Amino acid sequence: MHTDTIQNLYSQYGEELKCYITKRLNSKDAATDLTHETFVRLLSRSPAIQVENPRAYLYRIAHNLVVDHLRQENRRKTEAVSNDKLVSIPDEHPSPEQSVGARNDLAMVRAAILEMPERTRHVFVLARIEGLTYREVSERLHISESSVQKHLAKATKHVIQRLRAM
Repeated sequence: MHTDTIQNLYSQYGEELKCYITKRLNSKDAATDLTHETFVRLLSRSPAIQVENPRAYLYRIAHNLVVDHLRQENRRKTEAVSNDKLVSIPDEHPSPEQSVGARNDLAMVRAAILEMPERTRHVFVLARIEGLTYREVSERLHISESSVQKHLAKATKHVIQRLRAM
């Protein structure tokens, strides 16, 4: 459709569509926006689409926009919560004691890792800390996947023993 045709349709059906949308949404502002959006959609549609009944086509576009708008509004709705309920929501952050404990645990694991032979430590870091697969570790270090598995078993055993001892 040409721009002139769209302007004529807007003059002819714009207010009618706005009233239709206003009744559905109870909001003149939203109705104004959606009325304009209806004509924008009509203007941006594929030229291959033949419109035999422009009024019905406009109403279909407007109806779909109203449905989308209502869905979006329902997703945005939130319920008011009293301060008493807000206070009862548990804090997800660790307590200072938990943070200190976690730092101590991390220091112990770090110390246990540093005690390992260099190759075993390197395999452990690549596989367990950096998340590489056995194959990726074997390719990077030029060793077999079997060696990677053996080094990991040795490293894991060492870390567990050290943590139990501490």
